Amino acid sequence: MSRIPEAFADGPAFIPYLAVGDPDYESSIEYVEALERGGADVVELGLPFSEPVAEGPTIQNAVVRALEGGMTPTRFFEFVEELDVDVPLVCMTYYNLIYRYGDDDGNRPRAFVEKAAEVGLDGFVVPDLPAEEAGPLREACDEFDLDLVFIVAPTTEGERLERIMEQVSGYVYVQARLGVTGARSDVSTQTDESLARLDEWDVPKAVGFGIKTGEHAERIVAGGADGIIVGSALVDIVAEGHENGDSTETVASRLETKARELSEGASRGFAQRPPHPERT
Repeated sequence: MSRIPEAFADGPAFIPYLAVGDPDYESSIEYVEALERGGADVVELGLPFSEPVAEGPTIQNAVVRALEGGMTPTRFFEFVEELDVDVPLVCMTYYNLIYRYGDDDGNRPRAFVEKAAEVGLDGFVVPDLPAEEAGPLREACDEFDLDLVFIVAPTTEGERLERIMEQVSGYVYVQARLGVTGARSDVSTQTDESLARLDEWDVPKAVGFGIKTGEHAERIVAGGADGIIVGSALVDIVAEGHENGDSTETVASRLETKARELSEGASRGFAQRPPHPERT
């Protein structure tokens, strides 16, 4: 059963992302475990795909490093089994890999979801899967008690928004700005508008795309977000360490420090909000 609801039960969830296998399998294990030590409540594990259309250059480069290092769906599942962490884990990948994993038995996503549940994953984010075509994956997730997270863009509204929110579980990934992933120096004003459109749905709202600092995290959570999702700012640390030839231990320490900064920023933002009726 998915553990994701627990991550949002007592305050804002800090959800970091790393591409699995970047820059190599063994280092990547250390890096994910460092994020938990730094305060991660959920970790999004990127299963590398050769055409990551939602990603900016930072994560695209991470995906290339991971693929060149031999990362595959099979190795990904082995990685998840080997991780020594006690937080929910979400697989972020593209539908091609999920669809091709199983046999052509009329419900191809089922084999991938079954294996994901077996190794201890709690849910999925699939950026290129439209809600209109998500039925088979949604059914498989329901069968194995895993969550299916959808991304809501600043331009998502009307019938399309309703269709997404009918399918989503775990949390909704609120895209803070238009475009692709990547750390930014400021927080988009589109975030507040996106959160306001989701008020009527009782599912946690986690904001991503562009969050880089503890101050960003503080502002976003103070503005109403139930969590923050951070990828590129962390992947940049991995990339810099790889390029400089730094030790795995050094890079892991930097990731833990950055994770703690972001987690503490989110907590400060939560403290600025009026008490939630369900949490009093």
